[in-house]
Amino acid sequence: MKFLYIGSHGSEDPTRAGLNLRSAQGAKEAGHDVEVFLYGDAVVLFIEAVAEAVIPVGFPAIKELLAFMRENKIPVYG
Repeated sequence: MKFLYIGSHGSEDPTRAGLNLRSAQGAKEAGHDVEVFLYGDAVVLFIEAVAEAVIPVGFPAIKELLAFMRENKIPVYG
């Protein structure tokens, strides 16, 4: 199955910012095709310094989630 996860939250709400990335990670680990689209406030997550500083509650840090996306060749659009 193919999934597109869409995120619009950035550093102003770390947990919501990580929700779509963590969901995409779980879907990929389950063997699905995954893509992620970030828009609005979420595009700041592409800035390395921001990604390092944003730590969601109950999820891995944004920088770790984005690293997973890169390592697994998951397209992340913005």
